[in-house]
Amino acid sequence: MNIGFVGLGAMGELIVPRLMEAGHRVTGWNRTHDKAKPLIAAGMRFAPTPRQVAEEAEIVFSIVTDSAAVKAIALGTDGVIAGLRKGGIFIDMSTIEPDASRAVAAEFAKAGSIMLDGPLSGSPVTVKAGQASIMIGGDEAAFERVKPVLLAIGPKVTRIGGNGLACQMKIAVNLLLMVEVICFGEAVALAEKGGVARDVAVDAILKSVAASPVLGYRGPFILEGKMPAVPLADVTLQQKDMILALNLGRQLGSPVPLAAAANELMNACRGLGIDANDFVVAHRVYRRLGGQDSGGRS
Repeated sequence: MNIGFVGLGAMGELIVPRLMEAGHRVTGWNRTHDKAKPLIAAGMRFAPTPRQVAEEAEIVFSIVTDSAAVKAIALGTDGVIAGLRKGGIFIDMSTIEPDASRAVAAEFAKAGSIMLDGPLSGSPVTVKAGQASIMIGGDEAAFERVKPVLLAIGPKVTRIGGNGLACQMKIAVNLLLMVEVICFGEAVALAEKGGVARDVAVDAILKSVAASPVLGYRGPFILEGKMPAVPLADVTLQQKDMILALNLGRQLGSPVPLAAAANELMNACRGLGIDANDFVVAHRVYRRLGGQDSGGRS
């Protein structure tokens, strides 16, 4: 198929090769052209605007930072909506507010095309391994049409319900992930305070019933020298999603006290100046609070 892809950042640059490997012809766009050069060299065509991406495609994907960015690339005279054919499908994989996604979907419906929200659950590690999962919100018939293409990205594809519900589910999943990783740092710091070596504590947790895939690849980052130079998700990026969860909880009247506590730990990371690291760095906050580390910004 002719596929369009808008947003070639940390995730987009990994998804596009999977689509091309599956035999699809991909036309892409990114705000920064240099970011697209490796993909162009690998066979992706580049278009100068999201509209021109859509003119070439049967299905257009996007994955960008927030709802403002989604509106910027999707709507308007140079947006996806202006180029997408009648009955064409736009799948936004960004993690944004459910209501914002529904509002954009309504504009596509007015134009005679279809928008699905399709946030991806996974990190660059899981995308590379072909283990990412995709949640879809929107028209069921459109979901069935795009499902074979989605399976080229990852093997776990689930329709959650109507428009916006996949965004809502992704926020809930991210809430769980963030609380789990923050709590992991708390558990390791507690074990260390009592005299257990950090590497022993991490190994024990990863062999216990509390182990999970995210702790399996991310947990070892807290060992000396293991923090990646390029974070899978730094504190600022991950906190953006946590704030989505806090706002959604307020909007729906659903309590999210553990999310609030985890968010405070990320605030503390920012205060200590360690927020450029992967958010598992919150472990250092617990050590500082417990008197195990001292000193200035690190």
